[in-house]
Amino acid sequence: MFYIVILSFSTKPIQRFLMSYLALARCKLSYEDTEENDPSGREKPAILFVNGWAISSRYWRPLVQVLSKEYRCITYDQSGTGKTIIKGYTPTFTIQGFSDEASELIEHLGLNSSRTLHIVGHSMGGMVATELCLRYSGALQSATIVACGIFEETVMTSFGLFMLGGLIDLSLNFRSLFLSEPLRGMFIRRAATKEIPAEYQDVLIEDFTQSDKDATNAVGRFSIDREVLRAYTRHVLAISSPLLCCVGMADHTIPPEGTVTLYERRKTVSTVPTNLAKFMDLGHLPMLEETAQFAGELKKHFTFAEHYYSTQP
Repeated sequence: MFYIVILSFSTKPIQRFLMSYLALARCKLSYEDTEENDPSGREKPAILFVNGWAISSRYWRPLVQVLSKEYRCITYDQSGTGKTIIKGYTPTFTIQGFSDEASELIEHLGLNSSRTLHIVGHSMGGMVATELCLRYSGALQSATIVACGIFEETVMTSFGLFMLGGLIDLSLNFRSLFLSEPLRGMFIRRAATKEIPAEYQDVLIEDFTQSDKDATNAVGRFSIDREVLRAYTRHVLAISSPLLCCVGMADHTIPPEGTVTLYERRKTVSTVPTNLAKFMDLGHLPMLEETAQFAGELKKHFTFAEHYYSTQP
């Protein structure tokens, strides 16, 4: 008796992610660099992705799969999230502290040596990304801020920030409840307006419920601190490279109008190009909700920035 075995091979390459560690004074930093899989990546422009609140770098992976053909992509877990180790360390959970660890990664990877660096910050990560843009203005080719806006200071805004602070405390004290329905589904629907892959729904829940409580609480607090927000506004206006503001107009996590306001403020006062990408039917996670569309906007921005510098005297 003979058996015929048919082997099927997919022609689509499988993206592997190799995790590395960088020992710092404040943590053992976990990061992924596509150059480790692709030696030619060292010759490509580099993108550093900075995460939002209480989430690891894993949610960037679908986007990295698209962009890594043309760009060297670096993601990392900030202190208190993902695989980064803080046990035995005493990191400060501030914009300055998070920027310090990212700065050491930038310099370790040699991303500060020429003007080929793109920095993309999402949500709270937009604040850290902005600080990095100022520190590495000589290496920066473009900046992108996703869903991290500003708001006019009014009595209602102050009250809203006060209520949000209370909500942060409440959610952290009972976050294990988000592992089960109906809170699990409510959490996902608040983060993403469109359906995202089940794998990344699990990532969002797992990261939120397992992130370091002190780090998560501190980030939640400084993200709504009035003085921090004022400094953030000043710093965004001071970025000396082309800036792209991205926002899902159906965002239920952070009001999208804040990002539009940030764009309009920057557009008014800065002599450096500023652009706005509005995703009308997307929420807080456009990189997962419509990966190809979001990647297209980033690539267009990166190409624009490259041309901008090529025409500067």
